[in-house]
Amino acid sequence: MAGKAQKTVSFESAMAELDQLVADMEGGKLSLEDSLTAYKRGAELLSFCRGKLDDAQQQVRVLEDGVLKDFSAGNEA
Repeated sequence: MAGKAQKTVSFESAMAELDQLVADMEGGKLSLEDSLTAYKRGAELLSFCRGKLDDAQQQVRVLEDGVLKDFSAGNEA
């Protein structure tokens, strides 16, 4: 299927594709084989989104540790 060859470029596009897959599966539009393919793609998208969220969370931690602590220390001086 074309969906397998597609590369997900952003968190937002992955979420949109995941929402569509869920809607299709819940709507009963897919055969059993297509449902399994959609489930596999959904698992890939979920993993991708979790990775993006983990990356964003780590960046926030770095910013909080580096910038906010320095800012607080500057206010105390």
